[in-house]
Amino acid sequence: SSNPASTMGMKYLGAYLMAVIGGKEAPTADDVKQILEAGGIECEQELLDKLIERMAGKQAHELIVEGYGKFAACGGGGGGGGAGIG
Repeated sequence: SSNPASTMGMKYLGAYLMAVIGGKEAPTADDVKQILEAGGIECEQELLDKLIERMAGKQAHELIVEGYGKFAACGGGGGGGGAGIG
């Protein structure tokens, strides 16, 4: 089963990346909190502070590039073809 803290952390990271996509090069805790709350997610300040601390001085796109190699190493299947009609 999934770890609730891990799942919550992914939501915070997702909100952080949404802020980056929205034009914030280095989103603040308030930026992330606004996105979370807009999605109906109650914000835990401790988790939020931890995320902002870990992202300090880092560029989101650089972390994505670094992580991409890890995703590629996992492989991944292509989608299956559609069922034939007839």
